[in-house]
Amino acid sequence: MKKYNFDEIIDRTGTNCLKWDLRSRFFKTDDVLPLWVADTDFRSPDFIIDAIRERAGHELFGYSFRPDSYYEAIISWMKRQHGWDIEKNWISFSPGVVSALTFAIETFSKPGDGVIVQPPVYFPFFDCVKGTKRKMVENPLKLRNGRYYFDIDDLKAKIDRDTKILLLCSPQNPGGMVWSKEELTELGNVCLENNILIVSDEIHSDLVYKGYKHTPVATISEELAKNCVICMAPSKTFNIAGLSSSIVIIPDKVKFARYERTLNVGHIGMGNIFGTVAMEAAYSHGDNWLRQLLEYIQGNYRLLEGFFEQNLPKVKVMKPEATYLVWLDFNAYGMNDKELFKFMSEKAKVGLNNGDRFGTGGEGYLRINIGCPGSILEEALERIKAAFQSI
Repeated sequence: MKKYNFDEIIDRTGTNCLKWDLRSRFFKTDDVLPLWVADTDFRSPDFIIDAIRERAGHELFGYSFRPDSYYEAIISWMKRQHGWDIEKNWISFSPGVVSALTFAIETFSKPGDGVIVQPPVYFPFFDCVKGTKRKMVENPLKLRNGRYYFDIDDLKAKIDRDTKILLLCSPQNPGGMVWSKEELTELGNVCLENNILIVSDEIHSDLVYKGYKHTPVATISEELAKNCVICMAPSKTFNIAGLSSSIVIIPDKVKFARYERTLNVGHIGMGNIFGTVAMEAAYSHGDNWLRQLLEYIQGNYRLLEGFFEQNLPKVKVMKPEATYLVWLDFNAYGMNDKELFKFMSEKAKVGLNNGDRFGTGGEGYLRINIGCPGSILEEALERIKAAFQSI
């Protein structure tokens, strides 16, 4: 069994890397350790690189289609990783999960309809709703004992006849919650009772920590499956977001046909050759890589958790159940979001995501990406410690 080296430091500067090469744009300086953009600093695995190189060797990149082996790889991965039996005619495409959310909103609702979001949540959700001229219906998560929960009573109170879609983040970003089957069932039943379609961003579904199990919301019941659009991708798992290939799984054939029409109108359903090749390779050969990646990320989390407990106990660390993203509560320091962002980038020289971008409930928080070599994470933590000790 091949052993992967996640300690390897790879210089990403000068490669048009958003995380590293745009530091001066977002943080006003290049002198920050960037732990913000949600991709990792790990080399993409060998089996993906080999597959891309083999295809590139053909040296002709005209129009192409996705072969049966591509679909078989996806179907097999969903069965092995998530216990989910899916069918080829459920699988559609999107360049990215955020694109899929937008396409779904445009397909299954009209301007002025209500779309539910559950902040604090991945901030492009807000852009998807506002950009399509839908009405934002906020159903904030409840914070209890260091974990987020759905606020079902608030949800029921805010639904009206114009509410058409709920955008679900599962596993949750930025909190890292792995929603239980019971939690999803209760949420799903409310949506069924009110004819609200669930569009679920499950891009982090592979990145689940030991002791937890991701439940694709469509697996809960046949009735619920027909009321879901599930958006997934290998991009977070295998660090191939730049290849712009995601999958959209729609078990209901009528909804599937409607979504496909949206893709066809824009002529974007074909995707790109290397994204197709990479996805097939990832889902065919990625099990061992994923096991080692999860062990490494969980080790990084233990490092971070212990560091804050020992050095900055006023920072409340939300224990993630999935993802390589960790939600940090700095409210005890009394800084507003602008002050906190400036302090972190100018004093600590660490680039993190500001919590207010994630909407209601994000004030005073920062999101840190621990998908990096442990030595980089250690350096970032030491910088944060030194900055706060200087206050």
